[in-house]
Amino acid sequence: MKFITDENLGIQIPKYLKDLGLDVISAIEVALNKPDSDILDIANKENRILLTMDKDFGELVFKEKLVHFGVILLRLKDESVENKKKVLLRAIKSGKNFKRKFTRIRD
Repeated sequence: MKFITDENLGIQIPKYLKDLGLDVISAIEVALNKPDSDILDIANKENRILLTMDKDFGELVFKEKLVHFGVILLRLKDESVENKKKVLLRAIKSGKNFKRKFTRIRD
């Protein structure tokens, strides 16, 4: 699986995922301050699953019917970097197929 992390996940999360050997780019690197629709477009063009904490992507996918390769929306009570790492690692290791799905993950 290939991923793109939204700006709201910062720089530590994509670095952590890269260190695990995953193919990850960050919106901070490739689309800083771009609209959410542009980030979704990049994800689609590169067959990447979007990792985000931004509920606005749900609106783009469900209300505006924008095509997506996959979205994982983190809804966390504990938004610390360590918890984000733990939750994402558990999701990725779960073996679930996130392609073409909008997935909400809670802690």
